[in-house]
Amino acid sequence: MKQLRELGAILVLAAAIFSPAVIAAQAPAQAPGGLPDLVGALKATPGVLGVDAGQMISGKQVIFAWFENKQAVLNWYNSDVHRRLMNSFSSGGRRPDGPLAGIKDDSGPILTIASITMDPAAMKSGDLKNATSQIAIELYAPLPGGLAAGGRFAPATVKVPGLVEVPSAKPPTKDKH
Repeated sequence: MKQLRELGAILVLAAAIFSPAVIAAQAPAQAPGGLPDLVGALKATPGVLGVDAGQMISGKQVIFAWFENKQAVLNWYNSDVHRRLMNSFSSGGRRPDGPLAGIKDDSGPILTIASITMDPAAMKSGDLKNATSQIAIELYAPLPGGLAAGGRFAPATVKVPGLVEVPSAKPPTKDKH
């Protein structure tokens, strides 16, 4: 009974926090014009466990990509699609110690969040670099713990130690056919 109350409280809190994002996501998100099909290219990269994309309330376009390990991230980093994109936004500056130098070779799953904010009016010129006001690539690793009721944000293939997975509190819908 206590677990059900706690689960109910978590679901109410999650609904309150994420309702604005859910409402905003009802409109189909458009990928910034001129960018390659990053989601498709990521999905085709060896070691990618899953990809999701969307638009935040702030206007940021985001891609969430889960990689099996450091080598899988490097597979994407060194891909033709990523190299072309990186070179179109960068003036050539690179990390002197190389990409992912601070990540152990035997790392576990890595979540990469790529975000970009673009000025729609400036996009009309077709100059992606000048239309971009923000771009970031951030790396995260799962921490032990958490709760998933009826599914997860991360793909099921992402192993999270200590994650408690329970069936959805919502009863299954009956087929009306």
